[in-house]
Amino acid sequence: MQILSSLLNIDKNAAQSVYLQIGNQLMALIKAGTLPAGYRLPGTRQLALLLNVHRKTVIRAYDELLAQGWLESQTGSGTFVARHLPTFKPQPLVSVSANTNQVAGFAIHGAPHLNRKIANLNTPLHLDDGFPDTRLAPVLDLSRAYRTQLLTGDPYIRLGYGDTRGTAWLREELAVYLNQTRGLRITPNNILIVRGTVMGLYLTCTGLLQPGDTVVAGDPGWAGAQMNFLQAGANLVKIPVDDYGMDIDELDRLCRQQPVRMVYVTSHHHYPTTVALRADRRIQLLALAQKHGFIIFEDDYDYDFHYQNKPLMPLASADEAGMVLYCGSFSKSISPVIRVGYLVGPENVITHLARLRRIIDRQGDALLESAVAELLQNGIIQRHLRKSLRVYRQRHDVFCDLMTSQLHNYVQFKVPDGGLAVWTQFDPRIDLAALSQRALKKGLFIEGESNGSNAIRLGFASSTVEDLQLSVDILAKLLRDI
Repeated sequence: MQILSSLLNIDKNAAQSVYLQIGNQLMALIKAGTLPAGYRLPGTRQLALLLNVHRKTVIRAYDELLAQGWLESQTGSGTFVARHLPTFKPQPLVSVSANTNQVAGFAIHGAPHLNRKIANLNTPLHLDDGFPDTRLAPVLDLSRAYRTQLLTGDPYIRLGYGDTRGTAWLREELAVYLNQTRGLRITPNNILIVRGTVMGLYLTCTGLLQPGDTVVAGDPGWAGAQMNFLQAGANLVKIPVDDYGMDIDELDRLCRQQPVRMVYVTSHHHYPTTVALRADRRIQLLALAQKHGFIIFEDDYDYDFHYQNKPLMPLASADEAGMVLYCGSFSKSISPVIRVGYLVGPENVITHLARLRRIIDRQGDALLESAVAELLQNGIIQRHLRKSLRVYRQRHDVFCDLMTSQLHNYVQFKVPDGGLAVWTQFDPRIDLAALSQRALKKGLFIEGESNGSNAIRLGFASSTVEDLQLSVDILAKLLRDI
């Protein structure tokens, strides 16, 4: 008995209850074969004395293991390790580090299109893909609104299951907001709240595409969208993008050759090149969609940030035939961690996709959705966007001037009308992957993978003017040393 007590290590200051510590350690000893089937455990009074704990604590630990079937009790004889348990063969001890790369004992059928690297941005300086400056986010207002939603109202409703389409309040506020700022003509029934554009795209591909359907996207394009098309079994066709957006004449030729189910477009600031789809091409694209019956998925990821003039309205604002699904989120306008987005479309499509959403995500974060609705209703998000636009415009101008003055021998770029990044073409002699690795050693992150054109996005919005100056200085020195 003394031996058993020496095998049990109890920490009364630990977060885990003492009875669970006793029970879990006894279970581990049984699994390891240290306590074999039929082994008689000490009485509760005796073990409590040996461990210097209350007897009720040991009784509770024994009762837990009896309920789980690890122990069995015989009246008048005591408590034993259950005899029905299989024989456990002790395994040699393996260090934690050697155990971190365990593989499954079953087959996994992977897909090459899912092998997309996730950037780990932990450097002091970064010219990223075009992320917002989270230091500008209205976190105090958001935290107050979230706390209000968490603590007030009927808890059965507030903390229970809700509408799969999203909270009614947020859909109402979004309908007003999008109608005012994007020229849409929608009601809350035209909106499905999603956790971001990726989720909206995934639902669309899963719910509206069939294997073998043709999906058209711009070249170059967004790998995240292309992954969704391929995952749905679609046939992806890429159409060139020039200074005026997607080549709609090429799309017209393709539609006359084969059926097209969906066209994916970032009409406002094409990803990754940032060019806007010209007005005449927008009209032509809408006409083609109506003529050939294909879906237009309009990803409007950074509509709010345009610097040179008033932005063109989305395709969805001119859609009279119900061909456009319009998707956006607050990830670029506030912060990537705010997983609140919206998918806008015909009511029957939203109903269909809401049913699909239910089987992968019963509902979103209703508290966060209501908090965002409160910020929209009170004009806080609108004020935040106006402030961010002023800040980003300054950084846009400074960064483009720095690029022109210090990097002109190594890069070419067009000053973008809007967005949060500059599409930058490097001299073909420059190895971007090697440049990225050298920059990391200097504390600067840049994307090291291009799409074959030796061009990458250099984001300016998330950096201060001082950080932009330091970042360009580092890049200039590295390029001079090549």
